[in-house]
Amino acid sequence: MFFEKEKDWKDFLSPEAQKIISELFEDAKKHKCAYMNADDVKIAQLWCALIEIKKQFDEISKNIKKLEEPFKAIVEIGEAEKRRTIEKVVEELIRPETEEEKEATRKLVESLMKF
Repeated sequence: MFFEKEKDWKDFLSPEAQKIISELFEDAKKHKCAYMNADDVKIAQLWCALIEIKKQFDEISKNIKKLEEPFKAIVEIGEAEKRRTIEKVVEELIRPETEEEKEATRKLVESLMKF
């Protein structure tokens, strides 16, 4: 009589999830000496996979921090250019002459900068 092997729970995962979990277990193998000496090898292996995920997360966070300052500078440059353009367009349209008109123009520019 032919008996079909019982499916492993991982067989019910999507192919993408199976690939991810396979990569996680492969990464965790770096710590095989540690988790093979644990009372509960499977749980220790999961903790080792978490260690590898944490290392990847920390590396990504470090790279994002490197990008923050240049990105902030780009945003500041963009905001300054936006202000100059709005001021130019508003002044060309309104052509303020009195101090009241100049103040109203400044307020208009400030309100337009919020968009």
